[in-house]
Amino acid sequence: MKKILVVDDAGTVRMYHKKILEDVGFEVDEAVNGLEALEKALINDYDLYIVDINMPKLDGYSFVKKLRSSESVRQSPVIMVTTEAEEKDMHKAYENGANFYIVKPVNPDELIKVCKLFLGETYE
Repeated sequence: MKKILVVDDAGTVRMYHKKILEDVGFEVDEAVNGLEALEKALINDYDLYIVDINMPKLDGYSFVKKLRSSESVRQSPVIMVTTEAEEKDMHKAYENGANFYIVKPVNPDELIKVCKLFLGETYE
């Protein structure tokens, strides 16, 4: 079973994403900010990260940049899911190492499709 870490400071958003992903068979863990996510990433094996940008302690950009600098977890895909809809935010996310960018509110089918694509699974 593929394991995903959902990183967002909003509990309702984490719960929403977790429900969507667990309903299609993924194992989902949560983190409330980039710092907690980084700590979890270094001791757990996640196949994919779903990361918000605006969070306390360590934002999504910094989390991805630090993740990419760690030898053991640098290859895992990161999908940024955020309210930041400007092109400059998307570019900054890609510059820091994000693999894909989705603007909230998230369409459940789109989230599932993108996750499965990055995890090498078929979307039906």
